Amino acid sequence: MAGESPGKSDQRKSSGEATPGERDPRFAVFREPATGTTDAAERDSGSVAVSTKVAIANRTEESEGSEETEDAPESDGGRITPDPDPEPPKAEDTEDAKADDANEADGDADASERAEEPASVDADTKAEADADAVEADKGDEPDKGDESGKRGKVPSWATAANEDAKKEDAKKAPEGDSKDDADTDAPSADAGPVDKPTAVLTTLPRPAVDQPTTTLKVPAKGEEKADEKPESAAERTSTFVPLRRDDRPAAPASPPRPPAASPSPSVPPSVPTALPEAAERTRQQPMPPMPPLDLLAELTNKPAPPETPVRTAVRRVKIYTPLVVLALIVFAVVQSVRPLPAPTLALSADPTFTFEGGELAMPWPDEGQGGAEVEGVGTIGMYGQQKPAPIASVAKVMTAYVILRDHPITGEQVGPKIEVDKKAGEEANRPDESTAPIKEGQQFTQKQMLQLLMIPSGNNAARLLARWDAKSEAAFVEKMNAAAKDLGMTNSTYTDPSGLESSTVSTAADQLKLGKAVMQNDVFREIVNLPQVEIPGIDNMIINNNSILLEPGVSGIKTGSSTPAGGNLLWAANTIVDGQNRRIIGVVMGVQNGVKLWDKLEMSIQNSLKLIKAAQDGVTSARVVKKGDVVGYVDDGLGGRTPVVSTKDLKAVGWGGLQVKLDITEGKETLPHSAASGTVVGEITVGTGTGKVSAPVALQEDLAEPGFGAKLTRVG
Repeated sequence: MAGESPGKSDQRKSSGEATPGERDPRFAVFREPATGTTDAAERDSGSVAVSTKVAIANRTEESEGSEETEDAPESDGGRITPDPDPEPPKAEDTEDAKADDANEADGDADASERAEEPASVDADTKAEADADAVEADKGDEPDKGDESGKRGKVPSWATAANEDAKKEDAKKAPEGDSKDDADTDAPSADAGPVDKPTAVLTTLPRPAVDQPTTTLKVPAKGEEKADEKPESAAERTSTFVPLRRDDRPAAPASPPRPPAASPSPSVPPSVPTALPEAAERTRQQPMPPMPPLDLLAELTNKPAPPETPVRTAVRRVKIYTPLVVLALIVFAVVQSVRPLPAPTLALSADPTFTFEGGELAMPWPDEGQGGAEVEGVGTIGMYGQQKPAPIASVAKVMTAYVILRDHPITGEQVGPKIEVDKKAGEEANRPDESTAPIKEGQQFTQKQMLQLLMIPSGNNAARLLARWDAKSEAAFVEKMNAAAKDLGMTNSTYTDPSGLESSTVSTAADQLKLGKAVMQNDVFREIVNLPQVEIPGIDNMIINNNSILLEPGVSGIKTGSSTPAGGNLLWAANTIVDGQNRRIIGVVMGVQNGVKLWDKLEMSIQNSLKLIKAAQDGVTSARVVKKGDVVGYVDDGLGGRTPVVSTKDLKAVGWGGLQVKLDITEGKETLPHSAASGTVVGEITVGTGTGKVSAPVALQEDLAEPGFGAKLTRVG
């Protein structure tokens, strides 16, 4: 209704919120609004006032009966249709209508208060009020032509009750709300005439889905239904409580209400169903799990037995025994599927062997220093103090080693051509040093230049090769020293490529290392084994200064003599042992006995020949391992060992008193985890390099893969 101000409870109802203890009024009454316009304030008015006015209007229309049938507007299926051509209201009628609207507003407020406090009016008071309303309606019967007279008069009991309700509100309401309530309860002066059905029906919030079965239609005047029953007190005082969604904020708690009086026995009491403001949810935290015995006692309603050491021990055994069994099963499975370790071949025989007989006696010179060794077997012996000393032309061995290392040639190869420069041609005419008879502009192959270097010991050929290889003699000397360091010649220093300078020094031990390395080249071995050579472009035959090259087994290497160095010879010889050629390397340095330099050189050569013959006679062989001897085993990595035997006799090269070492090595193929007896799995060896001898080894019995027990008990 225009100008009506709902109370706080009604405001909550109009906003769609539920009030505790109230029911949905839509279950009691719901009518479609009239086709006429309705003010927004009427749509927002409380549901309690609506239900009260609907009840009053229904009783008033029933009392009027057929008297107003002819004046009632036509009914279209329960829908109120206004007069298509109503007469314009008069001024006095308009004033009466405004007064009626104010009275109706007061009645509505009173009815709203009574809806909030249904126990304040008893059954007798309601009966008297209904009688007064009927009499007032009959006395104020409007004229048929007056449109404003169609609206019913407000009963006197409603006005009186309205006044009482206002007094009660004034006592209950707080001071701050009195003025607002007075302002909002006053009827609006702009409210126009509204027909009776429109005035008593308020548009309720429509549900989201059309529910025609719950819609109540206002019957037209004159229409009566035989089965229509009067509304009960519960229906008139029912309240709509919408179901609030979870995503909407919860409404503030309403103030406590006074206890309601018990309803009259004549009227059945309504049982409002209060819906919770929010869906009830479980917010209790879960309890921690109980011990097994306590839980069993809780379920069986028996107290847990007292704790004793025996009971505790038994319980622990029951709990941990399955876990231990499961762990053992997992461990066994993992151990059985783990990859097997790779088998290895190990030596079980004595790792050393000593030749029979006394120590080999060598005729070592009384001066200088020197030594001899069998290549691949070991050193026969050394003599003198191993101190750096001038080596003279023996230094050319390092020059040849660097040239062949940087420009290697083998077999029948001769290498590139090298042109003789002016400096090398001029140095060929020096009478104070050994030179090669070459001239400027001549060209010689690399092999021919090496022959001119080693056989006549040409100093000019050494310097020419240095310039050809490294662009300068100084750069080549650096390469010589670097090569000496790589060979382990820690006591050697080179200052020139020819050895003419006395600052080029070395020791007998270092020269033995160089001799073994350079003799690996077949072109070099061929050159140093020549007693003489004829080179195209050279007028005369070139003679080698090493006079013992014609002796059996002697094969070089290089002579060297000077006043500071004395007589020197780095030599090589061969001996046949068990049908195989064995090379012996030796050196004699620092021979000073003799008046002339030539005598010193010849003395060093003769001393070297004595050493060569003694070594050739003393070097022999001995059987170290017999065929079929167990020399080692195959270890499967899990404690299993399968023995291996030598497939033939193994003889080592040595001399009396020499102790040699044995070694067993795997073959080219990886050792298998399982194999048949007789399978060759490696070899046993004695010595190194060219003096190395070996014999195959094979399995003495079948090699089997480790069993389950070995797999299960392995640790690594």
